[in-house]
This record gives sequence, C-alpha cells and structure tokens, in this order.
Amino acid sequence: MSYLLPHLRSGWAVDQAILTEEERVVCLRFGQDGDDTCMRMDETLSSVSEKVKNFAIIYCVDIQEVPDFNTMYELYDPCTVMFFFRNKHIMVDLGTGNNNKINWAMDDKQEFIDIVETVFSGARKGRGLVISPKDYSTKYRY
Repeated sequence: MSYLLPHLRSGWAVDQAILTEEERVVCLRFGQDGDDTCMRMDETLSSVSEKVKNFAIIYCVDIQEVPDFNTMYELYDPCTVMFFFRNKHIMVDLGTGNNNKINWAMDDKQEFIDIVETVFSGARKGRGLVISPKDYSTKYRY
C-alpha cells in the first residue's frame, strides 16, 4: 500500500518537507516498502491520509535509499513513525518509554487518527511532548 503514499527520495526532500510545512503535522514513516511491518503500517497510513489531510501530511522514507537520518533518529526498527510540526520534532508519550517515535505497526485506524489529532493540537499550543490518548505500555503483556 506504500504506493498510495508520497515518497521522499533524498535527505534534502525530507528536510524540505519538514521545513516548508507551516500549518500541518508532518508524519514520516521510515522503513522499507517490502517489510511486513511497514506494509501493515502503510495500509493504516494510506487509509487515514484522506481523513487527516487538513491537519497532517504523511510521507514515506526508505531507510536504505535515504540513510541520512538513520543514526540521527536511531532508526534501527523495521518501521518507525515520527511527527514534526513547524520544523520541530514532536514527541509522543505512548507509555512505552520511547517518546521519540512509534516503532510498531498500528492496525487500528481510529487510534492512529487520535494520536495525530493529539499531536496536532498539542503542537499548535507549543508543546514538544504530547500524551497519547491510549497507553500502549501493556501492548505485549508478557
């Protein structure tokens, strides 16, 4: 489903996407299009992209094609989603301990829309860290 989402094919394109968007949240999915986790996340992203187009824009970045951000953002997971607003990284407290990114595939479309709405409203108020509407700390239940 990644073919339905716009791709950024260079480090410069990623920087420009983050720098030039003034009114909406920039949601970047870092990963590889052929990865199973990314495919599941891309399906969610492509299905919600039309619903969130007024307050967010979603891009895909292939970490093999654009390795510029791998060390800077610690992109070691198969699929990573990060949020930016007005050239600032917006952290999300998901209850997992890692507030910088979402590093699993979200299958529930409404949950993802809720997170993006929370990021947008918090970022517009000047917050660099927003709290997720759902706590994901018990996601795996060991």
